[in-house]
Amino acid sequence: MNGSLTPWRIRGTYFESCNCEAICPCRMVGGVKGGRSTYGVCFGVLSWLVEDGHAGDVDLSGLAASFTIRYDDDEPGSPWSFVVHVDDRGDEKQRQALAAILTGQLGGDKVLSLPWVRKASTLIDVRPSRIEIEAADGGRALRVGDAVRLRATTPFATDMPVACVIPGYDEPGTELIADELVVQDDPFAWELQGNCAFTSSFDYSG
Repeated sequence: MNGSLTPWRIRGTYFESCNCEAICPCRMVGGVKGGRSTYGVCFGVLSWLVEDGHAGDVDLSGLAASFTIRYDDDEPGSPWSFVVHVDDRGDEKQRQALAAILTGQLGGDKVLSLPWVRKASTLIDVRPSRIEIEAADGGRALRVGDAVRLRATTPFATDMPVACVIPGYDEPGTELIADELVVQDDPFAWELQGNCAFTSSFDYSG
């Protein structure tokens, strides 16, 4: 753990989409935790827009990060394979700090409980990329260079509160239906529509 980057805190907007059907069965719905993914194999995209953040004296405000991910519920331990993208508008120190936070290298209770941190998982690569996350027609849109295009503008109709373990069950959000989820991010590639998406706030510290 790098003491020069602690203490740290990042907070802002979280946005994700995977191949599961809405409401994603991994979510907590009405206070009840979820379980297996819809099809047993889950693949998708996670993203964080840091509206306010720092790691030690390194300012992370305004920067973003995104993961492309895959795991198999039936593989022993269901380890994740994932690629990390960090905002190329940040300098090398900022990018390293943001990647270190989200991969669990700097600790923090919420981060240490994330599945790719607590499991024996495979980090494929860390790539600097232009990342854009913005509001879009009642939902959100994400672009990660030429690797990811995600847009989700239709809320899934439910009266139940929905939360996700990644931003934290204390951060309820909005389940969405994806207009498109297109990934060309070696070794991952897929094109989906009508699958689940989710957005909420997040607040991590360590």
